[in-house]
Amino acid sequence: MLKIGLLSDTHSYLDDQIMRLLSDRDEIWHAGDFGSMEVSDRLQELAPLRGVYGNIDDAAIRLVHPKVNRFMAEGLDVMMTHIGGYPGKYHPDVRQSIKLNPPQLYITGHSHILKIMTDKSLNNLLHINPGAAGRHGFHNIRTMVKLSINEGKVQDLQVLELGKRA
Repeated sequence: MLKIGLLSDTHSYLDDQIMRLLSDRDEIWHAGDFGSMEVSDRLQELAPLRGVYGNIDDAAIRLVHPKVNRFMAEGLDVMMTHIGGYPGKYHPDVRQSIKLNPPQLYITGHSHILKIMTDKSLNNLLHINPGAAGRHGFHNIRTMVKLSINEGKVQDLQVLELGKRA
């Protein structure tokens, strides 16, 4: 079993609460808009980090994290990108690859809107946008997600509210 902490849109902000909530995770996944290399480095010190760059991320982050990250985790096919849309409204940059070879878990960020839904037209692809963990943006409540992966299945999915944005 692999325990994952999933967050996005930190925009250069990590507080002690986030670090504490991630401290029991086997891996941390960040769906873009780190905001600074310091955020990436701090997360990497806590647990192995998988991430993608977001639209606000600079060249240093883009050298470390790709635009699209597709990987296997405990037998689960995962695809992560920052600006990717959601079932029924996939972004043109990824639409074709998702339809031709759908992952089992599709993760995006960018919207700052927590969203967990399935795409029944693509073998029940699970889409997760963990919302925004940072303080910048229009969201009211900061959020992140915890989950486990066991033998190719997502389990123990939890949405965590981190408090008000400002």
